[in-house]
Amino acid sequence: MKTMIYKRFERFWHWSQALLIILLLITGFEIHGSFVLLGFEAAVNSHVVFAVALIALWVFAIFWHATTGEWRHYIPTTEKLAAMVRYYAFGIFKQEPNPYKKSLSAKHNPLQRLAYLAFKLAISPAIWLSGMLYLSYPYWSTLGLEGLSLGAVAFMHTAAAFAMLVFLIAHVYLAFTGKPFYAYVKAMITGYEDTKGG
Repeated sequence: MKTMIYKRFERFWHWSQALLIILLLITGFEIHGSFVLLGFEAAVNSHVVFAVALIALWVFAIFWHATTGEWRHYIPTTEKLAAMVRYYAFGIFKQEPNPYKKSLSAKHNPLQRLAYLAFKLAISPAIWLSGMLYLSYPYWSTLGLEGLSLGAVAFMHTAAAFAMLVFLIAHVYLAFTGKPFYAYVKAMITGYEDTKGG
């Protein structure tokens, strides 16, 4: 049975966030000297623009989650947690059925809830805070932040960016583990998912 699981704004937010994160990773790696694509100055300027756009998107998404009650989908649960760990560790490679069935009241399985919660409460705030501190470096003395280390802030930003890259890679991999393999990606495009299947 096909059910509308992902609302229009949720899909817009998901794909816009994905695009902005990829653009931020590309420009960030260029800023670090990994390759030359835009040139250092253009990469820095683009990175700032993409960062501001992502922060604005996150603010709207937080507001949307809070006002629609969608935040409830991220509350951790231990129900079927062991089954999902076993499925991702072994079952998925043996073509076993997904033990978790999505519904309008529970879109994310227990491991997804934990991963998305970590993304929203650890990785994203670390990126926000370190990025804003980095940008405000010329004003640290005015803001009374002389005691901060620019190197430590840069390290925190880079570490959080690598954590986001790991999250992105895992997310893309798992997005193609549906049946058929494109089912989860299709659901995030159309909004509809088979709530009888995995």
